[in-house]
Amino acid sequence: MKRTLLSTIMLCVASIAMAQPAGGFGGFQAPQIKLETSQEWKDVNYAGDDQVYHTCDIYLPKVEKEAYPVVIHIYGSAWFNNNGKGMADLGTIVKSLLDAGYAVVCPNHRSSMDAKWPAQIHDIRAVIRFVRGEAKTYKFDTSFIATSGFSSGGHLASTAATTSGTKQTKVGSVDIDLEGNVGNYLQECSAVNAACDWSGPIDLTAMDCGEGMKMGENSPEDVLLNSKLAKEPDKYISLSANHYVDPNDPPIIIFHGDKDRVVPNCQGKMFFEQLKAAGVKTEATFPAEGNHGGPEMYTEENLQKMVHFLNCVREKDACCSKEKKCCDKEKGCCKKDKECSKKEKECRHKEKKFSKKETK
Repeated sequence: MKRTLLSTIMLCVASIAMAQPAGGFGGFQAPQIKLETSQEWKDVNYAGDDQVYHTCDIYLPKVEKEAYPVVIHIYGSAWFNNNGKGMADLGTIVKSLLDAGYAVVCPNHRSSMDAKWPAQIHDIRAVIRFVRGEAKTYKFDTSFIATSGFSSGGHLASTAATTSGTKQTKVGSVDIDLEGNVGNYLQECSAVNAACDWSGPIDLTAMDCGEGMKMGENSPEDVLLNSKLAKEPDKYISLSANHYVDPNDPPIIIFHGDKDRVVPNCQGKMFFEQLKAAGVKTEATFPAEGNHGGPEMYTEENLQKMVHFLNCVREKDACCSKEKKCCDKEKGCCKKDKECSKKEKECRHKEKKFSKKETK
């Protein structure tokens, strides 16, 4: 990891606001590749304005269908980049999702130099509403919309999930609008059905929970909030996806490498434990040799774990592992293969009702 370069980034944030950092929360992205698709749309504006940071790329699987379930995948950049959609894990996460039959939307969002938090989650929610509002145009099956992201993109994907159904709330002394008013589809729902967190910073009050890189005088979250943790802790809590965890959250799968020195592995582990404690359906993988991105994280096994998890949620089967298993209502997951056929109808999850969370 390029520590000296990251230090320079921390000291010269303004000069890199439009550029992807090498390392940092953005990790290492694979070079842009040609994906096998049936249709693609580039630079689609999801907000109805002329801003590059409000554009997205849309990919449909090679196998043509009338409609496809959707995953919104968000690039990592320590919230510094407002135009990283073209390098958003295309050769790994995006390719695996397309091969599995998912439409993939890769959006840009405002950087920490364009606007301060919560503008970034406003943008992601606008993307979710856009997917619903433009479903017929782009062949989206809006019965299933998931968020996914790497690093700071994992933070936004996770926050979209844990705040799903909540438009506004109070965090200590901070009144936070989580919905925003970006785009032309404000009447559409911004809730999601699942999320994938790849190496995301989750608790921004505890980024020193493990061995990590020295971020210099101003950390990425300091820049995003234009503050300091000691000065305004409630702002950092409002930025933390784990703060919003409750039993009504959609299922979330976590991938976080044990050797991640950019976003400490303890972030993913704490998130996993909190989700379990709240009764949220969750799975987690912590590769022993995994860094912040890279081949040890994006193994075929891990990519298929992601696909399997999303398939299980989408099909409303209470799948619990790579092997075909089902859920017994009284005993919980999992019953063995031979018993699954008898319990098939009982293994269906009820449709999540997003109205469970109180909104203002």
